[in-house]
Amino acid sequence: MAHYYMEPSRTFSEFLLVPNLTTKDCNPSNVSLKTPIVKFKKGEKPAYSLNIPFSSAVMQAVSDDRMAVALARSGGISFIFGSQSVESQAEMVRKAKSYKAGFVVSRSNLTPEHTLKDVLELKERTGHSTVAITSDGSPKGRLVGIVTGRDYRISRDPQSKTVSEFMTPFSKLIYGKSGITLSEANDLIWDHKLNCLPVVDEQGNLDYLVFRKDYDEHKENPSELLDANKSYIVGAGINTKDYTERVPALVAAGVDVLVIDSSDGYSEWQKETIAFVKSNSDVKIGAGNVVDREGFLYLVEAGADFIKVGIGGGSICITREQKGIGRGQASAMIEVAAARDEYFQQTGIYVPICSDGGIVHDYHITLALAMGADFVMMGRYFARFDESPTRKLKVGNNFVKEFWGEGSNRARNWERYDTGGKAGLMFEEGVDSYVPYAGSLHENLSKTIHKIKSTMCNCGSLTIPELQQNARITLVSATSIIEGGAHDVILKENSIAGE
Repeated sequence: MAHYYMEPSRTFSEFLLVPNLTTKDCNPSNVSLKTPIVKFKKGEKPAYSLNIPFSSAVMQAVSDDRMAVALARSGGISFIFGSQSVESQAEMVRKAKSYKAGFVVSRSNLTPEHTLKDVLELKERTGHSTVAITSDGSPKGRLVGIVTGRDYRISRDPQSKTVSEFMTPFSKLIYGKSGITLSEANDLIWDHKLNCLPVVDEQGNLDYLVFRKDYDEHKENPSELLDANKSYIVGAGINTKDYTERVPALVAAGVDVLVIDSSDGYSEWQKETIAFVKSNSDVKIGAGNVVDREGFLYLVEAGADFIKVGIGGGSICITREQKGIGRGQASAMIEVAAARDEYFQQTGIYVPICSDGGIVHDYHITLALAMGADFVMMGRYFARFDESPTRKLKVGNNFVKEFWGEGSNRARNWERYDTGGKAGLMFEEGVDSYVPYAGSLHENLSKTIHKIKSTMCNCGSLTIPELQQNARITLVSATSIIEGGAHDVILKENSIAGE
């Protein structure tokens, strides 16, 4: 006999937070949104934590290398979409990892025998204007010079001109020695008015490059999410079909965290994919999506480092319409969070959960965190910004950005929905749409973060664990939902109904 859940499947819009005592310490400036993204043992620190509880969805219309840089700069993480060739996804990861660092391993290198044509082609491919010239063209070879845009003039220099003829030779370079601190390196940069400082070992081999722009950007973005080498932390999505080829390429590109992108993660295919990643690399991997205790425990036992929760709640997802499967996001979060806490009590291992889907308003993010989410994953939210990879268009009198689901014919991401049958999309589980253009990520994210911190203060909480422990949450009626918005007034035309 089928099992019936007689309790209605609830959404975030059906709940409100009830205020707790706001003490004098409860000021938004005192609130920390730091949160784990991968599992850890009690008493230990996780390998990776986010500085803000935000991740961008594994979607063509949302997460490329540009979004990865923008979100990591703010303290969150992007999972670069996997519905593209292995080579192009790995290149996006590579670009994001090399974009920002304190000590950068040089990724643009040539020999003195190369030509100006080679320099221009390398710049076009990587976007890097600084090229390290080493004896063998490797990133760790003996440094013989540096080439920047000031060393040549395209209008006058022939492209056949060799690098040795126009590079700044090592003898004229200001450089640091291996073991120099980042603070000392930045002092050299400022004292000598440099844009780039090479760092070499005792044999003259290149170790790192330190850039002036990285110092400036770090001061403007104190919550940056950086690895031990001061590079941005970058995630990537994979599927359960070509992972034996895709995972090694992403690992070689420097990816920090992987996630299996699937509409339904409670499957043996995910178990096999996790096992492959664990046995062939040290990279962390999340799995999902699930909506109940059984699905959570299955993937945890399979070795997943975090679990994504949610089926059918995304703004462009029509899985529930097409298949009749899924669950209200609030109900799914409540059950999975309880299973996570029970597992932690029994094993001493804390497995973070990510709420993926069902978020319409900013306050839904705070509700998701209060219900047990360690971080949230959003598509529509980030698709609206300048940093998303889609086109900005004018439709009527309004600017919009394109936004389509991975289950749409446009994305053609059949691997995400495959259950072992014929390759290809037999029917759509996502739509092709527009979202209102909202401007820059930084400006909008700052406003959302302030709302979350302010609400947490209303709940008497200064950290996400405190919010999860102390939050009081109430169901609301249909009429109280109406009461919660503007009502019984005539709104002026310039009134803005913010999220």
